[in-house]
Amino acid sequence: MESKQDGHDEFDIAMSNSSSKTEFEAYQPAPEPKLWEIFKSQVTTKEGWWGDFDWFPMCMPTMFVKKEKRHTPFWGLNSRLPLGLAAIMGFQHALAMISGVVTPILIMTGEGPTSLNLSPSDQQYLISAALIASGLLSIVQITRFKLFKTPYYLGTGLLTVVGPNFASIAAVSAVVSNMYTTGYCETETMDDGTTVHLPCRHAWGAILGTSMVCSLFEIFMSFLPPKVLKKLFPPIVSGTTIFLIGCSVISTALKDWAGGSGACSSMPESGLYSMCPDTNAPHPLPWGSAEFIGLGFSVFATIVLVENFGSPFMKSAQIVIGLIVGMIVAGACGYVDGSMISSAPIGTFTWTTTFPITVYGPAVIPFLIVYLDNILESIGDITASSDVSGVEVDGPIFSSRIQGGLLADGVNSLIAACMTISPMVTFAQNNGIIALTRCANRIAGYFCCFYIVLFGILGKVSAVFLTIPKTILGGLNAYLFASVTVSGIRILAYLPWTRRDRFIATTSLALGLGVTLCPGWFSHVFTYSGDNENLLGFLSAVETVVDTGYCIGSLMAIFLNLVVPQEWGPETIKESDEKRKKELEEIREGFVQTNTKDDQEIKAESPLP
Repeated sequence: MESKQDGHDEFDIAMSNSSSKTEFEAYQPAPEPKLWEIFKSQVTTKEGWWGDFDWFPMCMPTMFVKKEKRHTPFWGLNSRLPLGLAAIMGFQHALAMISGVVTPILIMTGEGPTSLNLSPSDQQYLISAALIASGLLSIVQITRFKLFKTPYYLGTGLLTVVGPNFASIAAVSAVVSNMYTTGYCETETMDDGTTVHLPCRHAWGAILGTSMVCSLFEIFMSFLPPKVLKKLFPPIVSGTTIFLIGCSVISTALKDWAGGSGACSSMPESGLYSMCPDTNAPHPLPWGSAEFIGLGFSVFATIVLVENFGSPFMKSAQIVIGLIVGMIVAGACGYVDGSMISSAPIGTFTWTTTFPITVYGPAVIPFLIVYLDNILESIGDITASSDVSGVEVDGPIFSSRIQGGLLADGVNSLIAACMTISPMVTFAQNNGIIALTRCANRIAGYFCCFYIVLFGILGKVSAVFLTIPKTILGGLNAYLFASVTVSGIRILAYLPWTRRDRFIATTSLALGLGVTLCPGWFSHVFTYSGDNENLLGFLSAVETVVDTGYCIGSLMAIFLNLVVPQEWGPETIKESDEKRKKELEEIREGFVQTNTKDDQEIKAESPLP
């Protein structure tokens, strides 16, 4: 009972002693007992393993649970959490983040003019490497190290996990499209005139090298005071950037939903890609077929149903459940090819496959924007994690968590590039699980890291993701990418919307959304075709930035935020509407009063009958 009582004591202290207005009030840390006593009490007692947690309301759908208030203990960062409960909570966190880890890799290395078109073996390795890197590097964030003889930290010390940034998808898409256009990556024209984009392994090496260099930007920015970062990148900038990132990638999801975003999406009349994903697939169909749309919808609909009727446990794993349902339907209908699983290695690790590391000039600015997005996302996610974890959301300790989290993201991204994986960022999905389960304990976070690393080492598990039909990924990613867009809208919704805010957002979105909806509008501006490779590289970089919606939009937002005075147009939309309403009422009252006065004068001047 010792473990359970500690959790209740901390919760009671939280509710009585703190003045913070968070959902889980900040608590005073309990004194740390001896390590052996902790180990003995946890391992040798039933309460140490399972406590007396009420599992029924957590695992049953909402329709079967009585809607009554129950006292559920809040397990803080250093609470004595039962080990069995920690293992299950950690598995929930692993389920919540696994799709976020795998999806960017599948998209960036998949088929099409904006992907690398890598071989299945390379894709399987990169999925394994992404899972292993995410698990190991999440330990850095959760543990929190103090830099020797400095006031700085590495990591947040919260239950914060990391994974590949979704912003990298937009950057890689723009860069790879430029690589195929300029001949850096090779293409082949089929007999029927269809252009096939060949695998471009050295492009991934160039992306990794560029990521290594650009990660120094986030590492440097992490040492700036949080107040300076908030001033440089306020919500008007972060909201606009995240909104445009979501908009820029959702079209790929819809193409995959209809059958694939590769060569088959152009619907050639004959040849290998006259069917999707190609004519050698187990159940090929023309792009946009009703069967593809229905299969993708099975995933999308499952996510919606789980969100509305599922238990808290199910809601935290809604993406994985949707994926499982889609795979069951796809397998029953003959869309799944299991040969990749049988040929995959039983076990694997990082560096079993390598890529030639270089730096690609045109990718520098897009990836600097990726790391800028890392900063913006991390500040928001760490704030949310602190809030739901019942710790400070203001003051020096909170500021040190922001600094440590940003530094860890930068260092983790550098290490991830060395582990052949794209930039890492703190994930937001796990904050919802903390809020649902009332468990912010770091032991659960360590279990989560263990599961993610185990999934990566087991090669057969990684190969399962390669068997997922494109249309299922499309239905899944449509939801995920739209949630990124909604995150940007949510940030913008909190703005007071002064005239200055409206001007910055309007100008930035005019370019950002315009480029997203009309790709290639800047492709014919530069006509130079000489032998000066440096000039060609510079022009290619400019074209990549201007022709990438989230790049040009976020750069415009940053520029205008710095140059437009804060005093310019301080009146908010609400104040403006109220002022306009008051003016209209005054005009109406004046009009009525004038008419009444005129009628009275007319009556006074009229002769009596």
